[in-house]
Amino acid sequence: MTVCGQLDQGVQAGQQPAVGGWHGGPFHEVGGRAAAACHAAPPVRRGVRQSVDEANGNPEGVGHVTQMIRLLGPPAIQRDGRPVRPPRGRKAWALLAYLLLADRPPSRRHLAELLFADADDPLGALRWTLAELRRALGAPGLFGGDPVANGLAPGLEVDVLKLAAEPADPASLLGLEGELLEGVGVAASPAFESWLVVERHRIAAVVEARLRHAALGLLAGGRAGAAVAYASTAVARNPLEEGNHELLVRCLAAAGDRPAALRQVAVCEDTLRRELGVEPSPAPRDAADASAGAPAGLPVSGRAAVASQLEAGRAAIAAGAVQAGIDSLRRAVADADACADPALQGQALAALGGALVHAVRGRDEEGAVVLHEAIRLATLAGDRETAVTAQGELGFVEVQAGRRQTAEAWLARAEALADTDVQLAPILGVRGMNASDVADYPAAFEHLRESVERAERGGDARQQAWSLSLLARAHLLRDERSQAASALGRSLELVQQQRWMAFLPWPQALKGELELRAGRLAAAGERFEHAYALACQLGDPCWEGMAARGLGLLRATVGDHAKATAWLEEAHVRCTRVSDRYQWVRGHVLDAMVATAIDQHDHARAGPLADGLAALAARGGMRELVVRAHLHRGRLGDPTALASARLLAGSIDNPALARLLDGGPGRP
Repeated sequence: MTVCGQLDQGVQAGQQPAVGGWHGGPFHEVGGRAAAACHAAPPVRRGVRQSVDEANGNPEGVGHVTQMIRLLGPPAIQRDGRPVRPPRGRKAWALLAYLLLADRPPSRRHLAELLFADADDPLGALRWTLAELRRALGAPGLFGGDPVANGLAPGLEVDVLKLAAEPADPASLLGLEGELLEGVGVAASPAFESWLVVERHRIAAVVEARLRHAALGLLAGGRAGAAVAYASTAVARNPLEEGNHELLVRCLAAAGDRPAALRQVAVCEDTLRRELGVEPSPAPRDAADASAGAPAGLPVSGRAAVASQLEAGRAAIAAGAVQAGIDSLRRAVADADACADPALQGQALAALGGALVHAVRGRDEEGAVVLHEAIRLATLAGDRETAVTAQGELGFVEVQAGRRQTAEAWLARAEALADTDVQLAPILGVRGMNASDVADYPAAFEHLRESVERAERGGDARQQAWSLSLLARAHLLRDERSQAASALGRSLELVQQQRWMAFLPWPQALKGELELRAGRLAAAGERFEHAYALACQLGDPCWEGMAARGLGLLRATVGDHAKATAWLEEAHVRCTRVSDRYQWVRGHVLDAMVATAIDQHDHARAGPLADGLAALAARGGMRELVVRAHLHRGRLGDPTALASARLLAGSIDNPALARLLDGGPGRP
């Protein structure tokens, strides 16, 4: 089957278990010690500016919110719940949204060129529109200066910005309808239109992630019936994501409505076959048949029984007997339930949740439910260590899925609770992974270097190797080959010392790309072939996709276009064959597919691939891949694509990308 039929959230059936790898996990097994009560840190709010109150040292604000700016659906301004006269001028809403969603205050010249270039006096048109926005909002002090200040006045809130933090009442999520600036367009500004499309995808993904988070929390708290509304809304917003269907099935089954759960399974299967041409994985049907963590047989009471089952489960998974290990961990959960000890229950659930996330591909949804329950029980018992581990694991799940804000929220909470190098190293490693995915390279380097240092101090060689490989990836994406080689050499050395074969394909594939860029084709081929063979033996979709991508690029380099296309197609099939795919790897593979198709002058194939890459990257907040999609469109003949790419590149600090945007040598 070709990749073009899978571009929107496609999945492949027939997943195989993987032991180790990403999925060996950056997080450690949970110990048994309890500590001080757990306190949740506030989620990180990336890209959200301070309000005027916050900037003046008054974070609480003055009075209550009297005015709401609604940018989701048809835009509107409401005062005390009633609509007020909107701003005049067809570009006023576009300007307002751009100001409120900008990462940093934009200059007046930039705004004038972006939105008013067709006016006789662009700066004058901008001044008039800013004044109109102040009038409509009743806030004469807003949007002044150059660059234009984009903080909010007291009494003003914005529906989109409220999504940056977990809502106090998740029921507000159920009322969110429509896309960003529905019905608004600025045909005279293709660059703004490109920005708007990206933001629409990104915000839709944020809403979906918040709905899923609310459903998982309610499900873990024993309120499955209440969770159904959130899960069903997530399905309605994105019916092509198998994980949303699985979550809804799990909620319905836990609420005792198995017939409805089975009907939803059928809806899922028919939708994926009809819209994407793929067979769904077994996960949704399995979710209808059993509750998370339920083993067969009667439980055995006693802490010793739990410890024995935990030890047996971990040992079996480490030895490659994945299903036997999972069964032992499920038994540990049942034995812990019989003890009625929240700390013990939390530890058993955290172990099971981590195993479902890392050892069995396609089970992240079940793992997330189990980890939510582990956090609830650990918090109840004051078991800080278990809470840190489970929160970190949930952060990892969200990073892989491209749900950036919920990922950062979990990781920030875990980091606030962690108090040892061994605990902090994996959390910082995953934060660095997330920052690299979204092309925030300064943050990625900071987190990953600290992770490496803490792992070394804590004597955790595997975590050190894991974080070094991510550090190498970030340097490789910036075409900093010497620094990438240094980090990668040390990572591979540690992997070999630890005999960590389950992780080896990842650094091997990265090393192959370094060899390929240096023109050492034979060495690159050996690296890619070894990585691919081992990845297939492990059954790890991420490793398989990365190695097959490398083999495709190698064949393209030597001019074997047919084999290059076949390998890249295979790479995409491999990395998307499970529902809980790592979205960055999928985007990385698509990026190579588009570039290769354009090099082969196969524009009919490259166009849909570029569109699929743009949509995937926008939903996952993968800014650099969004920019690269637009650069590909430029190569395909879109005269406005380069300007859009430059706008969307924003503050991305990547010298290699900057050369491409400036028309330097190389290809996207």
